[in-house]
Amino acid sequence: MAKTLTFGIMHLGIAFSVTYALTGSIAISGAVTFIEPAVNTVAHYFFDRYWERRERRHAAAVPAATSTPATPGDLVSA
Repeated sequence: MAKTLTFGIMHLGIAFSVTYALTGSIAISGAVTFIEPAVNTVAHYFFDRYWERRERRHAAAVPAATSTPATPGDLVSA
């Protein structure tokens, strides 16, 4: 948990520093520092849902593809 917390603090510091360097505005830097992680959290939720669906489809397709019986040609070593 400490690693996650320190990474989060570092992320906020970097976001503020980069935005301030680009804009010179403390107000804009502060807004971006807290809005970006909120937007990123929502995007990550949908990203995870996409990957979960993709993995379920893949898991359902793999047993169907491997259910064919092996033939002697499958056992030939290279």
